[in-house]
Amino acid sequence: MLTRRLIRQGNNECIELWLATKDGPRCVVSEPQTNVCFVRQEQLNAAQTAINSQSLSFSIENTHLKTLEQQPVTLLRPKNEHQLYQLRRYLNGSEVTLYEADIKLVDRFLMERFAYGAISYSAREQDEQGVLRHAKVKGATFRPQLSSLSVDIECDENETLFSIGIAGNSCNRVILIANAMSLPEAHSNHYQLQLVRDEQALLDAFEQAIREADPDVITGWNVKQFDMAVLARCAGKYNRQLKIGRHEQALSVREWEPGQVIVEVPGRSIIDGIEALKTMTYQFDSFALDNVAQTLTGRGKLIESENKLEAIKSLYRDNPAQLAAYNFQDCELVNDIATKTAFLDFMILRSTLTGLDMSRAGGSVAAFINVYLPKLHRAGFICGVRPSHGGLTSPGGYVMSSRPGLYENVLVLDFKSLYPSIIRTFKVDPLGLAEGLANPADAIAGFNGALFSRDKHFLPDIIANLWSQRDEAKRNKDAPRSQAIKILMNSFYGVLGSGGCPFYDPRLASSITLRGHEIMQTTAGWINAKGYEVIYGDTDSLFVHLPHVRHAQEAADIGKNLEKMINQSWRANLKDNSSLDCFLEIEFETHFHQFFMPTIRGAETGSKKRYAGMTMKNGNAQLLFKGLENVRSDWTPLAKQFQEALYTRIFTKQPVEHYVQDVLEQIRSGQKDKQLIYARRLRKPLSHYTKTMPPHVRAARAADEHNRQAGNVLKYQNKTTVFYVVTTHGPQTVEQQNQPLDYEHYIEKQIRPIAESILPSIGLSFDDLFNQQMGLFG
Repeated sequence: MLTRRLIRQGNNECIELWLATKDGPRCVVSEPQTNVCFVRQEQLNAAQTAINSQSLSFSIENTHLKTLEQQPVTLLRPKNEHQLYQLRRYLNGSEVTLYEADIKLVDRFLMERFAYGAISYSAREQDEQGVLRHAKVKGATFRPQLSSLSVDIECDENETLFSIGIAGNSCNRVILIANAMSLPEAHSNHYQLQLVRDEQALLDAFEQAIREADPDVITGWNVKQFDMAVLARCAGKYNRQLKIGRHEQALSVREWEPGQVIVEVPGRSIIDGIEALKTMTYQFDSFALDNVAQTLTGRGKLIESENKLEAIKSLYRDNPAQLAAYNFQDCELVNDIATKTAFLDFMILRSTLTGLDMSRAGGSVAAFINVYLPKLHRAGFICGVRPSHGGLTSPGGYVMSSRPGLYENVLVLDFKSLYPSIIRTFKVDPLGLAEGLANPADAIAGFNGALFSRDKHFLPDIIANLWSQRDEAKRNKDAPRSQAIKILMNSFYGVLGSGGCPFYDPRLASSITLRGHEIMQTTAGWINAKGYEVIYGDTDSLFVHLPHVRHAQEAADIGKNLEKMINQSWRANLKDNSSLDCFLEIEFETHFHQFFMPTIRGAETGSKKRYAGMTMKNGNAQLLFKGLENVRSDWTPLAKQFQEALYTRIFTKQPVEHYVQDVLEQIRSGQKDKQLIYARRLRKPLSHYTKTMPPHVRAARAADEHNRQAGNVLKYQNKTTVFYVVTTHGPQTVEQQNQPLDYEHYIEKQIRPIAESILPSIGLSFDDLFNQQMGLFG
């Protein structure tokens, strides 16, 4: 399924599906459909009164279904989706509870047919456009080969279009508004340069190019929020639609909250590169295209100016052919990132696992509902409702108080997918909770009063099936599928603890996390009993110090022995005490030759989720930082470089005194100025910062005030990255800096915290080194 939507045909509502098939694209339209919701039988009269008072059209049907609290319900069937929406709005805040009233008809139609991404279909008729009507569908298995291209636009701050770039699917083109007489001669072996006279002609040419290429997928960088939104507004200026869908259907862009838009192009999935990588759990200091492309592919944009908008406008005015090259390269960079990360494959596979629209980012709650609810209905139950108060916070993962210090030979033992394995082992499940509470005799005890049925449940089996598929994907080296399954499995705990989920129950989430606490504490006890020292534990990982180990092989042998002992112990423990099969599995993951756990700043107690270590990989030493300055985006390049160099020297037992003093001297003499630039993103429009005024906001406001007075474009009014420095007169953006840098700020705020965290572990004081340096150069 490429796209899905609800359409009206006369007085009926049908589901339109665009499919990628082995014989090309197909449009399938279902038979007329109606949605349903449920009300408890005791509240049926009140619901009928509400329906009649609003002159709504609902049919009422008896059903065998009941709530998870074992209360019988009646089914309400609206004439159409709008009627259901009106009833929901009218009853909002009343004593009458509607169940499953917020499930959209398109989603219900597909999930009840177990149609996850791929379907089989049959239809009674085909119209003159080739649309298959009155179709019946059901879930199927199919791995498509989809065609795709990337799109990128260039425009000014007023959304006046300059050009549109297209790359992929044998359509490599830049459509440029330009006068051929004034355009310098430009040749490219990579793309066709097509000149048009104005914006209307640009939109016409873009429509034609999309029709010719006929892609299944359109991708880009911020392609929904920016490119498609700007193109839709541009078309609106001329009272026209942008017909880039199949069968010449129009692009639809709807804004549902500031900065968030829903984009529909019938027959073409719109997949945004940023959304896809975030869904895949990629993390970068900045998701700017240039940064991500450089990080993943080593290739960046053609324009490297700090003020790209001004550079683009200047190129369009002075060298439009060069702007076309820049535009096309941005399209190529997105395709390069797609190839490197396989994010298109990931989104396709995620859709086949969950039923989510291929273009949708996030959606873990919706994915859970799609997978779980049809099974629950067949067991005779409906789901609950989202808590109006947002739900209670469930206990978090286990985090052990650390023992700070500098260590040699630390092992990391990691439970493989701990929360999914807890769900499997202890049968944590919404239906299992309902049945366990109703029949407690042989139930499995959870936490906070939870009881789980041993044989009536779905989630443990769903996890088992996904686990098996992931193992197969790993064997086949199918990284996108393996990653999609991992993310889905790990999302189930969060969903059950989320107030945005209709299956929310604090007993479910607590029975996962508190069981995790118990498992981690018990396992740490077994390790300590063997004569080793557990110095830290975090969610699913235990850090074990080996004080008397002489070489790496000995440490590895101990790690493997501990792994074997713990797994055997859990299998025996659960079999003997609870008659449960054990799916917990711990792995010896890492041997740190050197390891450092800092204290909380200003205290002697150990910190949590912050450590550094050195391990060997392929014969080379490798540094790893967790939660320390090196992995934080709000620290300067100098701070990151300093920390890495200082820790490397300490871990390899090299002297550090002269190094620290040299860095201080280089800062004060201006040799490190280029590494003292902060990069912080404005997370909201500049005017929305009222309660707090962090340095990057102050710098941005001062810069835009200068721009306003100079008659220049205001650069920082909306979400953007601010590159700034701290001067003797406060923070200033890089391009507006007119005061000397405040070197003491950088020493105190960037260098001192890093040095003070680790120097005492080798008997040194930053103040002593600082004072010596001041004495030498004062």
